[in-house]
Amino acid sequence: MLEMASILKVERKKRRQVMGIIAILATLVVLVLIISMNTGYIRLSPLAVIRTLFGGGTAKESLILFDLRLPRIIIAVLIGAALAVSGGVLQGISRNALADPGLLGINSGAGLMVVLFISFFSTHAAFSIFLLPFLALVGAGVTAALIYLLSYKKDEGILPTRMILVGVALTAVISSMMIILTLRLDPNDYKFVATWMAGSIWGSDWHFVSALLPWIIVLLPYIFVKARYLNALNLGDSIATGIGAAVEKERLKLLAASVGLAAASVSVSGGIGFVGLIGPHIARRLIGPNHKYLLPVAALCGSLLLVVADTLARWVLQPSEIPTGIVVAVIGAPYFLYLLAKSRA
Repeated sequence: MLEMASILKVERKKRRQVMGIIAILATLVVLVLIISMNTGYIRLSPLAVIRTLFGGGTAKESLILFDLRLPRIIIAVLIGAALAVSGGVLQGISRNALADPGLLGINSGAGLMVVLFISFFSTHAAFSIFLLPFLALVGAGVTAALIYLLSYKKDEGILPTRMILVGVALTAVISSMMIILTLRLDPNDYKFVATWMAGSIWGSDWHFVSALLPWIIVLLPYIFVKARYLNALNLGDSIATGIGAAVEKERLKLLAASVGLAAASVSVSGGIGFVGLIGPHIARRLIGPNHKYLLPVAALCGSLLLVVADTLARWVLQPSEIPTGIVVAVIGAPYFLYLLAKSRA
């Protein structure tokens, strides 16, 4: 009885700690959102932003904030959360700390289908906004299936090292195919694809928010509910099976949800990498390996990282703009090398 009371006390303390971290991260996200709404070629003061949000701004301020900046900022928040949670799931089901939808080639697979679509249809067609996430899902799904089949070994599950090697190889093959496809594009489409591949948040109006939001609303809560299975999978397939988890069934469900998040994000944001790597790692350092807490914290970390990167991308070379993916890569590549060196040690 005393032992149970002690366990409950520790759990309550942990929950309070997690809620405190979530509150701090949420506050930082809100502050960065206000700064991002203020940042651009035409400057809006924080007071003007707040006044416009409550309907007191001029027509020009309303146009800048509601039609140009706010949709893009919301998309950055959604994509950051989606990619971070997707990376956290991949790291959990593979027991590989370096797993990430960008590094494994899942983003490239989604991008290949987007480039194929652009090669034959206009990206400005009304239906393309809602069709692109489904096309990206097909490409990401096929890539994820190949990674799973080629890195899986009976009785041992997914081999972490083989998974990374398979992902790198598939990324190289898919990138080559995308380069070949771009040769047949006209100059305007080629410019769009080149910017998209660098990780530009090109979908920046409310239609793209509407296209992306259902994927986030459905898949994020589903993954949060299934987080306990990731904790079981981290113990190893044999132990997870021993405690009653349907290992393969749950692994495939979580993989499908992770791929869906990554595909929907890529269809709007292009090839942004490293968010799925950095977000879960920061969350793990803050609150530990329990996925029940890790995944929501990772979502906030991913949103914070991507909004900061997008704000810097719009601010550094005004009036020009750097693709957001390049800013994330500048942050993420050194961190990836650090993790690689740490895992080797």
